[in-house]
Amino acid sequence: MKVKVISILVLNQEKALDFYTNKLGFVKKTDIPLDGDSRWLTVVSKEEQDGPEILLEPGPLHFEPARIYQKALFDAGIPFTQFNVDDVQAEYERLLALGVEFSLPPTPMGTVKLAVLNDTCGNNIQLVEML
Repeated sequence: MKVKVISILVLNQEKALDFYTNKLGFVKKTDIPLDGDSRWLTVVSKEEQDGPEILLEPGPLHFEPARIYQKALFDAGIPFTQFNVDDVQAEYERLLALGVEFSLPPTPMGTVKLAVLNDTCGNNIQLVEML
């Protein structure tokens, strides 16, 4: 069994695509129109383009429990997911220069250093560096 696609709930797919590609550095993999304004829209790591895809899922727009769940996580400051990076401090500084907002700056916690950012699409995202 392998991980092929994971979903991140987003409030606006176009805004999410812009943020995940132009700020975080992912690459668009798949963009297939579905019903209404929804798309099967995935991005992948630039370094691992045949690796797992992230589905930018418009679930909160079509399924009220998803919207409530996403908002509750965000309001509590809980990250929806995490991405590993080689150097949290460098990524933090790069993203700050691009206008990304952080709720937690790079912080050592045991065997990791982490930071938490706002993806502008309803989620807190945790960046983790293994120490």
